[in-house]
Amino acid sequence: MRGKIGLVVGLGVGYVLGTRAGRARYEQIKKQAEKVWELPPVQKQVAKVTECAKKLPKIAVDGVVKVIRAADSTSDSRTASTGSGAAASSDAETAKAAG
Repeated sequence: MRGKIGLVVGLGVGYVLGTRAGRARYEQIKKQAEKVWELPPVQKQVAKVTECAKKLPKIAVDGVVKVIRAADSTSDSRTASTGSGAAASSDAETAKAAG
């Protein structure tokens, strides 16, 4: 969807900048775009997108919190097992050196 919008905008800008009709054609295109923008179906979709956009920051924060908690719990379990393994290995090496 994002790519399609970019393509349409790019084509529109290219047309306006490349046209020989100049300012008059630009004004005509602008008026048509404003008419389309004001159509009820378009405004209905704009309202939906606006509502969705308002929810995105909360959704993003919730997702980040979940990832951090998951990473934190994973690193805690790895640290605990690694820590005891390293300590046991170190104790065995110390005992060999002493003994």
